[in-house]
Amino acid sequence: MRLPRRRFLRLAAGAAALPAMTHTARAQAYPSKPLRWIVGFPPGGGADTVSRIMAPWLAERLGQPVVIENRPGASTNISVQAVVQSPPDGYTLLFVAASAAVNVSLFDAPFNLVRDIAPVSGLIDFSLVMMANPSFPAKNIAELIAFAKANPGKITLGSFGTGSTSHVAGELFKTMAGIDMVHVPYRGGAPMLVDLLAGQLQLGIDVLTGPLPHIRTGAVRALGMGSKTRSEFLPDLPTIGETLTGYEANSWCGIGVPRGTPPEIIERLNREINAGLANPAIRQRYREVATTPIFYSPAEFGAYVAAETEKWGRVVKRAGIKPE
Repeated sequence: MRLPRRRFLRLAAGAAALPAMTHTARAQAYPSKPLRWIVGFPPGGGADTVSRIMAPWLAERLGQPVVIENRPGASTNISVQAVVQSPPDGYTLLFVAASAAVNVSLFDAPFNLVRDIAPVSGLIDFSLVMMANPSFPAKNIAELIAFAKANPGKITLGSFGTGSTSHVAGELFKTMAGIDMVHVPYRGGAPMLVDLLAGQLQLGIDVLTGPLPHIRTGAVRALGMGSKTRSEFLPDLPTIGETLTGYEANSWCGIGVPRGTPPEIIERLNREINAGLANPAIRQRYREVATTPIFYSPAEFGAYVAAETEKWGRVVKRAGIKPE
């Protein structure tokens, strides 16, 4: 049976609109059940803390519980894989740590952060700080570089793990300054700080959250911030880049979802998270742990993650870093 041409065109137009209507209906119904927020670090650490600040806000705005699931291991690769393998329906969120961008070049994984995770939003910056035991001769970055050039291979520089953001930040510093220091990896910032305080370690790079009280009392000496601009928490401390032009290293984090998640859902999540970051009460809670909110659209956060992945990939290759 042949259909009249006008009726055929109406049916064809209706069929073409079905996918769009399905997407719209799905976005309007979202969310209808609890969300999972996957964190690749143990409970109680910085990543867990900043996640638990935002999760209740997001739950209130979405009208559904947001449950934090800690999936530590393999330098956050376990958490990324868990999200990559989840349905792209907006119910599984990934805490995207800066270390995940480093991992793209460090591990031969069956997934790729840039390819398989859709960006949603930024969250916060964990500012990195270069610090020294008070007995160390250098009092600033210029003196450190001069002392290191006079004593090649004799200075110890700690990080909170092989392949971590503090490790690659140190390797970038050594390369740009043209110096040689001995990398000493720790399993976290806390044990590194213990050795730095005790004088068993000369230098260390850590996120500001942990050592800030010790910096303020003078128990450790801050030499420079890794961030592009000075920190509001230590406004008199210069950035490393003020001495070593072009240097910048941050330990940031944001939120992602499985690739293929409907854009309407991604936009909703972005809108609600950015509203939380702008909320004075939440901003104050982030200030209390010495972190700074970062605001991105999904496209902006995606571009930032891609740029960081490329940047740290060059550092990993040049330094010959291998996973433990």
